Amino acid sequence: MPVLNEIGYLRRAVETTLAQEVPGPIELVLALGPSTDGTTALAHELAAADDRIVLVENPAADIPVGLNAAIRASSHPTIVRVDAHSELTPGYATRALDTLARTRAGNVGGVMRADGRTPFQRAVAWAYNSPIGLGGAAYHGGSLEGEAESAYLGVIRRAVLDDVGLFDETIRRGEDWELNLRIRSAGYRVWFDPALSVTYWPRSSWTRLAKQFLATGRWRGELFRRYGRRNALKYFAPPALVILIALALVVGALLASGAAAALPWLAVVAPAVLLPVAAYVLLVVAFSAVARGPGFGLRERGWLLAVLPTMHLAWGTGFLTGAVRGAHDTVDTSRLSGRNTPLP
Repeated sequence: MPVLNEIGYLRRAVETTLAQEVPGPIELVLALGPSTDGTTALAHELAAADDRIVLVENPAADIPVGLNAAIRASSHPTIVRVDAHSELTPGYATRALDTLARTRAGNVGGVMRADGRTPFQRAVAWAYNSPIGLGGAAYHGGSLEGEAESAYLGVIRRAVLDDVGLFDETIRRGEDWELNLRIRSAGYRVWFDPALSVTYWPRSSWTRLAKQFLATGRWRGELFRRYGRRNALKYFAPPALVILIALALVVGALLASGAAAALPWLAVVAPAVLLPVAAYVLLVVAFSAVARGPGFGLRERGWLLAVLPTMHLAWGTGFLTGAVRGAHDTVDTSRLSGRNTPLP
């Protein structure tokens, strides 16, 4: 479990992990980044109370570096990746082990079940769980079991990691997709099991959400530079939307300036550019109006009007930047400072 500034979430993440019942020994290795909100002290408190918790340092604060340090410090034949911002459902580990044995897969993952405690967080959770929000990957709400491109978190055989290598420490976001690409390329299967469910708590503010998606998009652009069309087509939709909106702004400015008479091609280009953007706006409004879920009301729907474009445009802008310039040392700064909203 990589950990950084998770004072509001770490205790529950640890409790639900250690509550897993498996036919054998269990340990939880926390890779501690340089937190500034008291998370490190809480981690030491939890470790002092339970000798199954092992602490390792992750001074770079990079997720793949922390994951590799935790894997090297672990001692059992199956690796269960856990997020400090999530909670495992009862029976998760047992079901995952059974699925590994039944399917003989190299890596098994389930559903990221996003949830929220505030109107904003519930709006983000709805977007995470909806195809319009994050593109409809199986782990964002799929119901059919089978082979998959990647796995959320993942329950991995150590022998598979020994064969293909650990996480690529030069990739700060999308490291799970890249690892699963290597796993599949080596002839192993990555398996999605919808019976596996993990509760995920999204970012708690608009600023943090925008930072997260900008950084994630930029690293996807870097992965496009490295792996080209091995990236699924769905990853190209947000950058295409950003380009389309940019063109619409240019065309709109030309129309407003009265340049249509001098530029007859505008009559052809304008509908081709402006109508798809108008359709996107109507789509966002329509989905925001009909969105339903536990605790969902007017405030959540109002936030959804901002959340959906933020996710799409921040991610798409990041992708274009990463595809052109690379990600280099881009980091997700949404958890590097401040305090995450604690759970009640």
